[in-house]
Amino acid sequence: MPEDSGNGVRSSAVANGGGTTVWRPSASAAPDHLVVMVNGILGSVTDWKFGAEQFARMLPDKVVVHCSERNVSTLTLDGIDVMGERLAEEVEEVITQMPGVRKISFVAHSLGGLVARYAIGRLYRPPSSEKGSHEGTICGLEAMNFITVATPHLGSRGYKQVPFLFGVAVFERAACQMSHWIFGRTGRHLFLTDCEGEPPLLQRMVADCGDLHFMSALRAFRRRVAYANVNYDHIVGWRTASIRCNHELPKEHWEDSLNEKYPHIVHEEVVGGCTERYEPSSCINDEFDMLEDRLAYGLLRVPWERVDVSFHTSKWRFVAHSLIQVKIPSVHSEGVDCIMHIIDNFIC
Repeated sequence: MPEDSGNGVRSSAVANGGGTTVWRPSASAAPDHLVVMVNGILGSVTDWKFGAEQFARMLPDKVVVHCSERNVSTLTLDGIDVMGERLAEEVEEVITQMPGVRKISFVAHSLGGLVARYAIGRLYRPPSSEKGSHEGTICGLEAMNFITVATPHLGSRGYKQVPFLFGVAVFERAACQMSHWIFGRTGRHLFLTDCEGEPPLLQRMVADCGDLHFMSALRAFRRRVAYANVNYDHIVGWRTASIRCNHELPKEHWEDSLNEKYPHIVHEEVVGGCTERYEPSSCINDEFDMLEDRLAYGLLRVPWERVDVSFHTSKWRFVAHSLIQVKIPSVHSEGVDCIMHIIDNFIC
């Protein structure tokens, strides 16, 4: 039976699908829009609890939110591909339990954004000529919002992509060589060291690859949004989270909020949709810069909304990676405006 969380939001485990699904008991009819929330590395199903409850509270008749739990704790070390397959399977099972849903969105934190990108590549269905459709779907559902929060889209290899290494070249080289000892196959994928007779997985994920339609799936969504911490995120650097190459990164950090309602949102723009043939930038220094450049170019073949976030005035700014998600509401409450920004701009 569903349980009340104490704030009017009802939750229950979905049979077979795992995870937790939340909705408002005041909804007059079952919502037709499934929102899948995905945790980051070593995360848990509770990481998105606050965000899920806010979605259910503010969009009671429109969305049903499912917090995935197929990839939690040490399962997040198994590799992006393995996790992506698990998530795809979980989403299929959840959809089976909810025959009334017609739309789907993803909201993912950190590594979860890469896992979600893999999963939608597996779940993508091409347009149906029989139905006269011109748009592909995600597991038969209309693709609406694909939102990542502090996700290392360009990987973790390279200058200041993992900020706590301080940009020291010897530390960054050591991290590349040792990442798999700590983070398993996932570490190899993040640091682009999984070259075993074919390009690294993250490079393959900026194109359609066999029966995995990574870019077609991204293109199917009405919106793609990348939230990124400008500073104080010691896990995921600004440019990898915002899909910027090193030479594209602004020379000065934005610090002034754009709106009193969202005091930590400091910049917004729409980029991408480029169709020109790839040409390496003249600012590229080595082969890894070129690979990063190719990853960014590949992703930006479809439009993205960039939302830059700064917690530079927060007393908890040094945990910006968790603040932006409001992982623990009692500690990370200063990030609430980021969650509200996601919801206020959400297409239902």
